Amino acid sequence: MKTLSYLGRIIFAIPFIVFGIMHFMNATDMAASMLSDWPVAEGFVYISGFAMILAGVSIITKIQAKIACLLLALLLLIIIITIHIPVVAGGDQMAMAILLRDLGLLGASLTYANLLSK
Repeated sequence: MKTLSYLGRIIFAIPFIVFGIMHFMNATDMAASMLSDWPVAEGFVYISGFAMILAGVSIITKIQAKIACLLLALLLLIIIITIHIPVVAGGDQMAMAILLRDLGLLGASLTYANLLSK
């Protein structure tokens, strides 16, 4: 059972590290395409990317993993509300898949934070 838990923790954390790196590699394009109306759009992309990398590393190492999962859930909620919902409401139904992915990751973050409490 410990092997499954370890494997699940690693599999859960890796996408956040990759997403975070992608935020740094494509900050200008992400800001222009998703946050074009925001005054500090590129800064938000960098900050959210850094937060994702830190959360992924924290989950893997189990250092402050509970707080990392809670903050990650908050970040995902902010992204869902401010970016994904307006895009889907604007008629881009293909964006629904990304919204649902992030919603599932938010739920997993909350679940993992709860498991760490026990």
